[in-house]
Amino acid sequence: MEYIERQITDKLRDYTKYFPVVFLTGPRQSGKSTLLENVFPEYNHVNLEEEGMRAQAKDDPKGFLEGLGTRAIIDEAQHVPELFSYIQLIVDDIDEPGMFILSGSQNFLLLRKISQSLAGRVGILSLLPFSDKEMGDADLLIKETDGWLFSGHYPRRALKGFDPFDFYSNYIRTYVERDVRMETGIVNLDSFSAFMRICATNVGSPINLSSIGNAIDTDARTISSWLNILEESYIVFRLRPFTKSKVMRYSKTPKIYFYDTGLLCNLLGVKNEKNLSHSNMRGQVYENAIILDYYKHEYNSGRFPYNNTFFWRNSGRQEKEIDLIIEEFDQLKLYEIKSSRTFKTQYADNLHLFEKNIGSRKCEMNVIYDGSHSTVFKDVRFIGRRDLEW
Repeated sequence: MEYIERQITDKLRDYTKYFPVVFLTGPRQSGKSTLLENVFPEYNHVNLEEEGMRAQAKDDPKGFLEGLGTRAIIDEAQHVPELFSYIQLIVDDIDEPGMFILSGSQNFLLLRKISQSLAGRVGILSLLPFSDKEMGDADLLIKETDGWLFSGHYPRRALKGFDPFDFYSNYIRTYVERDVRMETGIVNLDSFSAFMRICATNVGSPINLSSIGNAIDTDARTISSWLNILEESYIVFRLRPFTKSKVMRYSKTPKIYFYDTGLLCNLLGVKNEKNLSHSNMRGQVYENAIILDYYKHEYNSGRFPYNNTFFWRNSGRQEKEIDLIIEEFDQLKLYEIKSSRTFKTQYADNLHLFEKNIGSRKCEMNVIYDGSHSTVFKDVRFIGRRDLEW
């Protein structure tokens, strides 16, 4: 497959200079193997998706690793977790940076196993599908908004020109039938599929586990475990509510978003761009895309955005909301996200309301909308989506 330069490359190289083991995780088909092959061509490279290779690693993990040497890439390492303790022994004996690079697309219990065996020895990075910048640099980015949202950002779909509906239908089928059944033991795949589609209809909204469970006759505890599975396998992520009390942020109901809008559109039953343009979910899909692009920026910089990104919703009779809050050391960056192409000053109303009630915290206020005109109005930056830079 054609290689497109990835933004995470510099950080990946840096990690191999400091950590003896680097673990690159991310969803299936996000481009992990292609990235590693191109950035580290001098490394021995094996893929444990191959049955023969997997059998060798399971039968004789010590001999398998000795045969690879101390410059090795092991793709889909989660298939043979027995390797981790032997990697630890080799690393402790030789103690050089950049000895092993592991990758894995199934995150079920994988990070826990790696952390237990390789704590203090491993640097962890996450590779998501293409960012807007990566696609723009490669002249792959669709300029028209509905096409941009509907097509998603998975490398194989973008580079091969697959029809988005066909690509994501097969991606979902493979994910459910293969990864979920093999790695979690879920038996009722029909209910799990229905659960994913209900999550899609709740994108950008606080998620009510009990109501989802009632809809598919499944208890809330099971729904919670299923949501963890979607999160651990890079299908969805949670955005927590902003409160002045940092403790309370963990007890309030989060929103959910998807790691790819093409996948989201498919789960919503959107079959083409025209369907999306007339969908009552278009605004939520657009909001998802903007927040997701920030997450990609952070992941590609080696940062994990969970702990400093939030949404805000007031508790009054008239519901007010801010879509994205990024908490930095000395300020809060506020983002109101609108899918409209029309510039409206009232888009900033909730930002001013929040600033008025937050007290002494410094606020940077921004509106991201789909127009082509970027400007500053009454201390608020109005940013056309195509001018957006994090």
